[in-house]
Amino acid sequence: MAKPTITILNVESGEVEEREMTNQELAQYEKDQADAIAEADLALQAANKKAAAEAKLAALGLDVDDLKALGLA
Repeated sequence: MAKPTITILNVESGEVEEREMTNQELAQYEKDQADAIAEADLALQAANKKAAAEAKLAALGLDVDDLKALGLA
């Protein structure tokens, strides 16, 4: 499998260079991709927990404003 390419634009000359990533660049790219997936997963988990908490409050007849009024949010 070919390595992903990198495109470099020299803004002064307008010259564009396209080349394969070095092993170090590829390793960093893969790490960045894994980090982004992990961060998105954490954000999704947090959103799911918030939605579950709000559903529980709604089942009790409360909402977020009620929690704020009680000083709990």
